[in-house]
Amino acid sequence: MPTAAPERPAELPGERPGAARTSRSFALPRGTGRTAARVAALTVCQGALMVGLGLLITGPARGLWPMTVEDDVNEGLEHARTGTLTTLSLLGSEAGNTLTVIAVTVLACAGLILIPRLPMWRQAAFLAVAVSLQSLVFLVITESVDRHRPEVHRLDASPPTSSYTSGHTGAATALYGGLAVLALSRLRGPWQRIVGGLLLLVPVVVAVARLYRGMHHPTDVVGGLVNGSLSLLIVGRALFTDGTVTAPAGASSAPSFASEGTSPGAPGPGRTAVIFNPTVTGEADRAALRGVLERHGHRAPVFIETTAEDPGTGQTAGAVRDGARLVVVCGGDGTVRAAANALAGSGVPLAVVPCGTGNLLARNLGLPLSPTDALDAALRGAPRRLDLGRVEGDGLTATHFAAMSGAGLDAAIMEHTDDRAKSVLGWPAYVLAGVGTLRTPRMRLTVRLDDAPALRRTARMVLIGNVGTVQGGTTLLPAARPDDGLLDLLILDPRGVGGWTRALTTLLRGGAKAPRPSAVDTLTAEDGDRSGVPVEFFTFRRAELTFDSTQSRELDGDPVTPGRRLATEVRPGALTVLLPAGGA
Repeated sequence: MPTAAPERPAELPGERPGAARTSRSFALPRGTGRTAARVAALTVCQGALMVGLGLLITGPARGLWPMTVEDDVNEGLEHARTGTLTTLSLLGSEAGNTLTVIAVTVLACAGLILIPRLPMWRQAAFLAVAVSLQSLVFLVITESVDRHRPEVHRLDASPPTSSYTSGHTGAATALYGGLAVLALSRLRGPWQRIVGGLLLLVPVVVAVARLYRGMHHPTDVVGGLVNGSLSLLIVGRALFTDGTVTAPAGASSAPSFASEGTSPGAPGPGRTAVIFNPTVTGEADRAALRGVLERHGHRAPVFIETTAEDPGTGQTAGAVRDGARLVVVCGGDGTVRAAANALAGSGVPLAVVPCGTGNLLARNLGLPLSPTDALDAALRGAPRRLDLGRVEGDGLTATHFAAMSGAGLDAAIMEHTDDRAKSVLGWPAYVLAGVGTLRTPRMRLTVRLDDAPALRRTARMVLIGNVGTVQGGTTLLPAARPDDGLLDLLILDPRGVGGWTRALTTLLRGGAKAPRPSAVDTLTAEDGDRSGVPVEFFTFRRAELTFDSTQSRELDGDPVTPGRRLATEVRPGALTVLLPAGGA
């Protein structure tokens, strides 16, 4: 079966993965010029958009809502001023002050380059370029759009720039929003969301402070938020998802490890086999995992690395043939899927150690996302029988998935998410890639579920799930459980702004309050063509999806060969997984 290359960690240009790092390289990677040109072109478009919105606000739309109530908002905030609020607003305003933004940007970039063992040049460039571009576009806007500041008492001296947009808010959005992206991608555990959330809150605080101090109209601070966000989006896509920036020729793409305790062969009888993806599991990680295993009585575990040609299926099958009684898998969802495909029906327990980008199975099973904590929790737990989905199609050899499979928009996102972006940003890389795939054409398909009549549908995306929750805690398949002997289907087909709004509202609310009955119980021949319904859910044991045209397809986050058919059935209890008490 065609497989995607495993996750790659961020590397210095020209560095051989896994090689000893003894020097810092300042060479620019290939494709930098093309990426810079693309950023410049998109920045021109950003400036034109922001200027156009400003001219609209100060011209033809002056008599429309919300411009008609902006003065009331400013006057209401002026009347609500107190000594305490004024002091707090000063602190909020200073967070977006030019000197503050420059100082924090310089310190953050210096820290990214100098503090880590491996300098994070790409992350530093992301932050510096985003802040700089926002400032450049801001200057163009203020020169092009002449808007007077609110007719209230202003608590700060009025700078010579136009009221539209708020420079403080735009700069704060680019700086603190960029830091939030980096925090969400680098931190682990509860601090990830806490630090990321606090950083994302800073631009909002700056915006409110500027309104309170009488320096801007409401649409001015909204414009600042949009301007800063667009700069982050443009630079983020260019640096983290633009495949034109590559390492210089001659850089090795194949990881090489020769650490003590790592064996290219399968474990001996009764041993514990650790299948690991070397691009996301370094030597220090393996040493820490070895320590956890030995504390739980698993002596002399044998570590077997995956390759680009075989992401884990062959290694796991070999370990089982040679008598492994426990298989530990360290990697992302693709590595776990490959191992699960080999373990299906064997009864040999699997311990999941999340080291990838999405880690959907680990999240849905309630495992910690720290590798050592996840392994410790699994070894303290007990074996549980979980379902797998068996899938095949045109150009797709029969295999299994553990979390989700799909076609359309989600598969297109997986195709356009660069491995480098995943290693640098983590799951936010999927968000960046998703922006460029929202215009994926709607598909027409025939759906056959169990013994129910065939259905005709249009859709942006179809998603088959053994579990229901994705990154950020969003539940796409509310009835999905990994041990209920069923699979769940989501058909997403929003049309226009109203359709997307209804679809997002449904998904954010958890979709449904109760488990879905099976397709056989609910569908009749009169169900007909319900094209245009934003969201539909079904539960089934067997399904066949036939597309009118070739579609992108994915298995557990890995893009596979595009095709026109997906046939899926559940394999109840096919996989044995070690889970802590209360897991799944």
